[in-house]
Amino acid sequence: MLSYAGDPTLAPRRPILRVLRGADGTPQDFILPGASQGYAHWLGLIPGDTREIRLSAGPGFVLERVGARREASVLAQCLVRRPWRCVSALFERLRGSERRYRDTLRGACAVTPLRHYKSWAPSRYRPIRVAPTDLRIRCLILARSGETAALAATLDALDAQSHQARTIVVAWDDALPESPDPRAEHLRWDGRAIPAALVAESDALCLLRPGNILAPDALALLAPTLAEADLAYGDAIGPDDLPRLKPDWSPDLALATGYVGRAALFSRALLSRLPAAPVGALEEASLAIETAASLAGARGAHIPRVLAHTTGECLDPLARAQALDARLRTLGAPINASLRDGAVHLDWPLPQPAPRASIVIPSRDRLDLIARVCRGVLQETAYPDLELIIVDNGSTDPAVLAHYEELQRDLRVRILIDPQPFNFAAMVNAGVAAATGAVVVLLNNDVAVLEPNWLDALVRQAIRPEVGAVGAKLLYADGTLQHAGVVVGLGGRAGHILRRRPGDTPGHLGRLRVAHEVSAVTAACLAVARDKYQAVGGFDAEAFPVDFNDVDFCLRLGAAGWKTVWTPAATLAHLESVSRGPSVGAKRARFEQEAARFSERWRAVICHDPYYHPALSLTTFGEDLE
Repeated sequence: MLSYAGDPTLAPRRPILRVLRGADGTPQDFILPGASQGYAHWLGLIPGDTREIRLSAGPGFVLERVGARREASVLAQCLVRRPWRCVSALFERLRGSERRYRDTLRGACAVTPLRHYKSWAPSRYRPIRVAPTDLRIRCLILARSGETAALAATLDALDAQSHQARTIVVAWDDALPESPDPRAEHLRWDGRAIPAALVAESDALCLLRPGNILAPDALALLAPTLAEADLAYGDAIGPDDLPRLKPDWSPDLALATGYVGRAALFSRALLSRLPAAPVGALEEASLAIETAASLAGARGAHIPRVLAHTTGECLDPLARAQALDARLRTLGAPINASLRDGAVHLDWPLPQPAPRASIVIPSRDRLDLIARVCRGVLQETAYPDLELIIVDNGSTDPAVLAHYEELQRDLRVRILIDPQPFNFAAMVNAGVAAATGAVVVLLNNDVAVLEPNWLDALVRQAIRPEVGAVGAKLLYADGTLQHAGVVVGLGGRAGHILRRRPGDTPGHLGRLRVAHEVSAVTAACLAVARDKYQAVGGFDAEAFPVDFNDVDFCLRLGAAGWKTVWTPAATLAHLESVSRGPSVGAKRARFEQEAARFSERWRAVICHDPYYHPALSLTTFGEDLE
């Protein structure tokens, strides 16, 4: 067991514990949780053949305690908490699977569901001392009659701030109170005001609602980050007493969900360059500013620490969708917003005529798979201009070869023969090289089309100038989630978040209901503009011939300035590598080699995936605390 302190004001970074094993000192890495609340704990199994232990951590890290627990005590704790997990752990131990034994015990004994945040947080919280700045902050509290008690609580919290606001203003949506609280200036809300006017003579704006309670260090922690950012925000506890652990700046998610919320600071420089459109009604003020900031290429900074307890949002989902759609029209953005399945969806424009989409499918034999996916693409997809390129890696099944002959009667279809030893990345590169479309879509042969508009949804995202790769929502045959985006660091390298959860799982912050930024997506269904694919050199067929090539590709797109987006508007079924089979023996050895290369190349992202909070577990595939 390790207990250690960290500094949330510094760039987030998970520590890495490395053990050197056996006579040759083979390294094995463990990614530890970040100390986002000031303190963190880690429980892990140190292998019996360990000869040396090393620890890599960033600035502000202080190792405060090292302890050991007997294996029997951990098993006993597992038995009490999750009896069936204990049975599973013992089974993995008997069959010699060290990794699964270790992760099963960790998942039961060292991981806490989000709903138990209140019991998890006290042992992780540590006050942080922050050097004061001279940033002048204007706190604008948007209020209605009947909120006097809640307003007093908000003002009490502002009184307790270690960084005092320069001015505190309460803007009332209706008549001013007869006995206004003297700790603030009081005025009527003016919906004709533009964003720049809200900050007045101060350097930054903090929007609040009565009942929002800022932590004493909230403004002090947020203020310094505005030196290099346009807006800064922290995490919060919602009205349901559950945490809102936010990602780093994610403009698409902010547009759809308004996740920035409280506590947040908007810089004077940002507000001054936003369009001079009136912010509108009181309940739309936050939406107006966040929407404009998301579209304006703002630089956001996230403090991964709970800085506020919040009240409910002013707008319900339908009202938010309607207000957002109206706001987008006001700003002249070519995007429509609507409410579907209880969430706000953004429809990005598709030019007319629609760009050609080239669908590349690597395959070998398996008539059942290739026939199904080709039928889905050619007959069940409602997209006006597509071509299908099959890259065949040595099929010998006469039925498959006969099917190819039949397929090629369709002028949209081409078959490329790749007789070389299996190299998935090279096959993909060959298919893209033969493509004529402006957008290429990589598609596994074990994917099935479920709805006709999947390709339309992917292309709309892929042609956005700022977007690189686009991934789809993929479901197992039983309807559970197979792919909802890749978290770098999950499972030690990279993994699919929320695997095997129900297909309609909303995800933390409701993000699985909307398109949003992720670090990577799977090549089982991946769309990208062909010129962007070529700009980064395509898949790395030498370093990652079979595994991690898609994640590496997305991260290289990110390094070149293009973000990766996952969208639930494209939903397909995926049987996940059914045509390749499990990785055992030589396949497993090859996998470990590629995994080691991936870890060396992308260690910085493994230490901090910007779209996955540092307090969340990398052991389980859910959104749990660690």
